[in-house]
Amino acid sequence: MIKSLLLKAFDKYASRWVVLIIDIVLVCISFILAYAVRFNASLNFDIESFYYQLPFIASISLVSFLIVGSYKGIIRHTGTRDAFNVIIGVTLLFLITTSIVLVNNLFKILPKYTIPKTILIIHYLISVIVLVISRYIFKAFYEIVSTQLKSITNVLIYGAGDSGLITYGALNRDTKNKIEVLGFIDDDHKKIGKKLDRIKIYDGKSINKKFIQNKNIDEIIISIQNIKSEKLLYLTDKLLALGVQVKIVPPLSKWIGGDLEANQIKQVKIEDLLDRKPISIDNPIVKRDVNNKVILVTGAAGSIGSEISRQLSTYNYKHLILVDHAESPLYDLQQELIQNETVNFTSIVADVRDEVRMNEVFEEFKPQKVYHAAAYKHVPLMELSPYEAVKINIAGTKNIADLSIKHNIERFVMVSTDKAVNPTNVMGATKRVAEMYVSCLSNSKKHNTKFTTTRFGNVLGSNGSVIPLFKRQIENGGPLTVTHKDITRYFMTIPEACQLVLEAGTMGNGGEIYIFDMGKSVKIYDIAKRMIYLSGLNYPEDIDIKITGLRPGEKLYEELLADGENTSPTYHEKIMIAKNQEIDCDVIINKIEKLCLINKEHNNHKTVQSIKEIVPEYISNNSVYEKLDTTKI
Repeated sequence: MIKSLLLKAFDKYASRWVVLIIDIVLVCISFILAYAVRFNASLNFDIESFYYQLPFIASISLVSFLIVGSYKGIIRHTGTRDAFNVIIGVTLLFLITTSIVLVNNLFKILPKYTIPKTILIIHYLISVIVLVISRYIFKAFYEIVSTQLKSITNVLIYGAGDSGLITYGALNRDTKNKIEVLGFIDDDHKKIGKKLDRIKIYDGKSINKKFIQNKNIDEIIISIQNIKSEKLLYLTDKLLALGVQVKIVPPLSKWIGGDLEANQIKQVKIEDLLDRKPISIDNPIVKRDVNNKVILVTGAAGSIGSEISRQLSTYNYKHLILVDHAESPLYDLQQELIQNETVNFTSIVADVRDEVRMNEVFEEFKPQKVYHAAAYKHVPLMELSPYEAVKINIAGTKNIADLSIKHNIERFVMVSTDKAVNPTNVMGATKRVAEMYVSCLSNSKKHNTKFTTTRFGNVLGSNGSVIPLFKRQIENGGPLTVTHKDITRYFMTIPEACQLVLEAGTMGNGGEIYIFDMGKSVKIYDIAKRMIYLSGLNYPEDIDIKITGLRPGEKLYEELLADGENTSPTYHEKIMIAKNQEIDCDVIINKIEKLCLINKEHNNHKTVQSIKEIVPEYISNNSVYEKLDTTKI
């Protein structure tokens, strides 16, 4: 209690004016000590003159410190620069005092202010020592008191280069948390065993559970700029298994004003561990194609649609129309954009399946570009509801695509999925049918609208994705549920996915399906384990993983290319064009129109059978519709 009050008192009362007064008092004490040293601690000097000289020294010190501003430094953060300012202040005091004394001696103006030169030199030296040491004593005292009031976090910094040193400095400046850096880790044999600021550099291979326990390490901060994704993945997996929290220093480009602050050092996130370098697109052509345009986004309240809307809101568009039938999420997006001072946008509650309503929207706002993100995407739910899947994924897409031609839209960009490739479920098959319809419209010579499709894998953090599910399960104490130990998926972040969509809206002449080089697919089981460790828990002691079995229509692995497709490059090394399979568009369009009519009969088996006729590669997996594959002619 007393220590807490002391700490508050330091914070409240250790103002610069108090520091100035203390400095003047110490200068006066130093003046007394100077006389004591000069006269061997005796009073064998002119005491009466001394009484006049002491206020004189105090006055000159006040002027000197005010000029230099040495009292303005925060004492508990005293460093080399503060000590240097003190020396400058005392030096100015010495020069002013000496000048006045010499002039006074020369003209004998005030005999009582004649100070011996040796006193002035001794006083200068003692003042420098006393003022500098007093600051460091105060700083040490503050640290001792604050340390005992705060719990200490013991930290190792992985990386003994420039970034590691900057991280060490940022942690030392952090006053909100008590962090003790107990060592650096590095793989460079030339550095191992040496010290940085008296802190030892350890070999990365020597960091094991015994080392962590002996040193009582709480966190390891990875401070390596431009670290490769595979290296980060390797280090994180290794360090998390030791039972410590793993944090990472952000890239230099994200440092505040070029300086790293301790609060920027964040815990490693699951998107940091995709085992690939994040894809970044900065294309001025996107700006050119979006600026001064009226843009319509369907499914604007969904995970992808809302991020597309956010990214579009940063451009100089003419008008942005956001359409979704989900009222509450659309309202949330609307309020977010208003909060961000976004202008010239309209939020419309409407259903893409309603041709009359959507035609009104097209006629009223006259959009020039359409980003079609409206879709049902959950595999198990759509396996139970083929009627709804066809109605939104196929009929909804057909409706918006047809209206785009009718209203002479410049570009229609459709958001598709890797589940459309060799589909094994209703959701993926309906998205493939939608792709085929868009491709057929693109081949028509009867209009000027360019049709483009983007196809990518799972999106981290999207509604219904595995990451939010695992987070909820961890919060509830587990277990985490994985359908199969060997199931793999391609992953990308929501911003990456939406960058692809915007980029695709500028590329090609229409009819292309753009896919990302998404790196290696990732085991869901491995993601589950990493999320447990990232939550500060242990697997399986704290939270276990339960294998539940593949769900209806679920694949063990996803593909980005269908049989008969291959790729050609684009100007961006991470974006490829999937060369479409040859299809008879007249036949396909006729079958799709027939499917939409059959779907109205609400006969799921009949609907799925019709889908399989349009998409021959659609083979159901772990589904009630498997028997339809055995009866196909």
